[in-house]
Amino acid sequence: MKKRAFPTQGVLGTTNERGASLIMVMIILTIVSMLGIAGIQISMMSERGARNDRDQQIAWEAAEAALLDAEQDIFGPAASSRRSTFTPVTDAQAFVDGCGTSGNSRGLCAMVTIGHPVWLTTGFDFSDSSSRAPSTAYGTFTGHTFAAGSIGIQPVQPPRYVIEPIRDPADRDLGNPSPKFVYRVTAMGFGPRKDIQAVVQMIYRN
Repeated sequence: MKKRAFPTQGVLGTTNERGASLIMVMIILTIVSMLGIAGIQISMMSERGARNDRDQQIAWEAAEAALLDAEQDIFGPAASSRRSTFTPVTDAQAFVDGCGTSGNSRGLCAMVTIGHPVWLTTGFDFSDSSSRAPSTAYGTFTGHTFAAGSIGIQPVQPPRYVIEPIRDPADRDLGNPSPKFVYRVTAMGFGPRKDIQAVVQMIYRN
């Protein structure tokens, strides 16, 4: 009786298949790892963007609060410490070239007719909170308080503002010895860090 020989797979073929499977698994693991890293990076970027938006919003709200405080400073209660500077007649002498740094002239800036306003010059620092700062801190003349500091998510320091007098365009009497003025208020608010800043501006008429 003849014996029939059946083909069998050699050891070499089995080794080659196992090697190919290992390569495919490594490729799949590499792709999965890359996708995971990309997902983590996208998530971190989204979180960072949301945090930046939040911090900038805090700065904007602080700056808006400073404008409201400036309104009270200009035309607040009769007991306000420097209301007489603005009404019934503007005390032009209180507005200082380069902005006042003390007393009732703090943060009051003489109007610049040529060149940039003083608060746009290189040396002007809204974040200066020293005793000789050229801007007015929130609540200085109104008695208002503002929550700020390094505790929690809040502005790192109270917002500040400057006030400039502008001859009222509605006052056409150029010979008037007591001309009427409107006031340009420029305020800066801060986020949880001092370098996060927002600037707002308004024109205020009594």
